[in-house]
Amino acid sequence: MSVIRMPSASPSTARAINDRLALDLLQREGPLTATQLKTLTGLSRPTVADLVERLGDAGLIEVVGEAGAERRGPNAKLYGIVAGRAYLAGLDVRTHGMAVSVADLLGKTRAEASLPFALDVDTDVAVERAITLLEATTAEAGATALHTIAVGAPGLVDPATGGLRPAGGLPAWHGKLVDELRRRLGVPVLLENEVNLAAAAEQRLGAARDRDTFVLLWLGFGVGAAVVLDGSLRRGASGGAGEIGFLPMLGPGRLPTATDCDGGFHTLAGSAAICELARAHGVPASTADNAEAAAAAIGYAIDADAEEFLEIVAERIAIGAAAVTAVLDPGCVVLGGEVGRAGGDGFAARVSRRLAEISPLRTEVRAGTVGGSAVLEGAVLTAMGAAQDALFTPGGPGAEGDFLRI
Repeated sequence: MSVIRMPSASPSTARAINDRLALDLLQREGPLTATQLKTLTGLSRPTVADLVERLGDAGLIEVVGEAGAERRGPNAKLYGIVAGRAYLAGLDVRTHGMAVSVADLLGKTRAEASLPFALDVDTDVAVERAITLLEATTAEAGATALHTIAVGAPGLVDPATGGLRPAGGLPAWHGKLVDELRRRLGVPVLLENEVNLAAAAEQRLGAARDRDTFVLLWLGFGVGAAVVLDGSLRRGASGGAGEIGFLPMLGPGRLPTATDCDGGFHTLAGSAAICELARAHGVPASTADNAEAAAAAIGYAIDADAEEFLEIVAERIAIGAAAVTAVLDPGCVVLGGEVGRAGGDGFAARVSRRLAEISPLRTEVRAGTVGGSAVLEGAVLTAMGAAQDALFTPGGPGAEGDFLRI
């Protein structure tokens, strides 16, 4: 019987693997001593000493303190990742404006800002204002460089081009802003659907931290869903997985079209529909019909025990959730967006009861917990992950020359 011998890793490959292992531990556990790194990695003391020196020379780790003051003998040095080694930015662009957050390599926010836009704003004017806001926020964060930018926007992200597909009702400046950032800045600019980024935030920081498979049901001005299966975000062949606003709901003669989701789930559960339903049931709702107005109506109804209104809203949401779960069976649906979070755990339980009445699949319904900044949080997490992948890989694309200078 022949013996198959697997090739051993080259010294340079082994060093790269060990370095990444140590950096991932420092990212996850925080500052560690060389002894702690040895224990957690299983590497020898000389190997750990070499990688600590190597990572220090690369400007990726530094001494951040000492451990062992309670025992005799010299204190052990604590090593941590150099948070200021790179700065990154997350952008949340919406129909009525944008928000930006600049963070360090460990994801700590250093500066945030937002800017409203009129619906009829000139495209070029909006782009220049947005870039100016990004530059000002970067300066406020104390950074002279950005390594990676992640942008969350409504609409379909074309997997072939990496850009936004034109869609009716969405501002033209969204797509042009991404194009201009890529053209002018020469650094990675990652574009993702806003609901997908909110799901990333809920999985890392919020209601889905214990879930590898779940669906985030976004309920705000519009509706949408993000699909996470076995720990991976699923975007679909054309980038449109989760576009449930177009899910037909109202029967013949009221079907959505390829360019208009009226007649779909959007018409049933979007903010305008919720506000209209609220007024019909004597629940105050601003005629602005936006996400904030719909969320306020839900909150008022809960305080006022407006049971009939709340049951109808829960039923509508459960109908959309049932359609998603019938295909995917995720086991967990997280209610996100302004409307989804407005009722908290109590309203999520109400939706859960309704869902159980119309679906045979066991599905837990949870309220999102990240808050109104979920898209921005997800954008920062995405940019941080990309920056760390680049910088933590020796010889990778995260070289100093790739930085954006502002």
